[in-house]
Amino acid sequence: MGRYVLRRLLELIPVFFGTTLLIYWLVWAMPGDPFAGKCGDRRCPDDYIRQMTEKYHLDEPLPIQYGHYMANLLTGDFGETYGGRDIAGIVTAAYPNTAKLAVVAIAIEAVIGIVAGVLSGLRRKGFLDNLVLVSSLFLMSVPLFILGYALQFLLGVEWRIISPTVSPEVPLHQLLLPGFVLASGSMAVVSRLTRTSIAENYRSDYVRTAFAKGLPLRRVVGVHLLRNSLIPVVTFLGIDFGGLLGGAIIVEGIFAINGVGNELYRAVVTKEGATVVGLTVILMMAYLLMNLVIDLLYAWLDPRIRYE
Repeated sequence: MGRYVLRRLLELIPVFFGTTLLIYWLVWAMPGDPFAGKCGDRRCPDDYIRQMTEKYHLDEPLPIQYGHYMANLLTGDFGETYGGRDIAGIVTAAYPNTAKLAVVAIAIEAVIGIVAGVLSGLRRKGFLDNLVLVSSLFLMSVPLFILGYALQFLLGVEWRIISPTVSPEVPLHQLLLPGFVLASGSMAVVSRLTRTSIAENYRSDYVRTAFAKGLPLRRVVGVHLLRNSLIPVVTFLGIDFGGLLGGAIIVEGIFAINGVGNELYRAVVTKEGATVVGLTVILMMAYLLMNLVIDLLYAWLDPRIRYE
């Protein structure tokens, strides 16, 4: 296991440099004046443009710019915005809020989706199976912003059950509704994946053997059937969690959450290239690590999988 983890970590190095190079090139190679609108309605003074150009090495070829950026990044320096704000400070303030939202969303997605999928898989073509199917199709077909605004209006404004927006402290109980909205589409996919996997493995020989030994249904499902059926579900959850850490721009905007999604949106609108690159690099690293964690979970779920 240790050798496998070490090999995977080494494999992440070229992926990291290749991805950061691609991100840097896509951001800084975009046409347009990066200083447009930075000085209000007037054109920025030539001295300011010259100073910023030298500071961010914009007068040098793109590979040289990337080399300067990576030299600073490897020392923990993410740079500054054009306004002088520390990008590392922006990440420190916004990322914990996005991480909490992602954890709440993935927990809702996993619990409700897996439970619904197991129940519908064990009762195929019954009322519960049809109910889960209809609910899944409904959640996957409703746009995220429609569901978010509808639940916010009904539960927060009309019925006043919850706060319509999340407070700056971002308490966990206020993230339940945004987490549900964020997880709604993926939760439907998890339920369908679980249902299909449960229905397929239910006819396997090891399940029939477990029943022949006299094991109760709860033990057969919980110990034998569910663990072997969760591999495709865990794969999807891991990929989706990496995406959730990328910042849910729509959900964070609806519920006024100061997270990575909002910061990334503002950076794109204001053409803050250094901020866009810094935030995207952080999210890319989280995504790569989540994929490694998911690979390690395979061996725990299926004893037949061994990493030699």
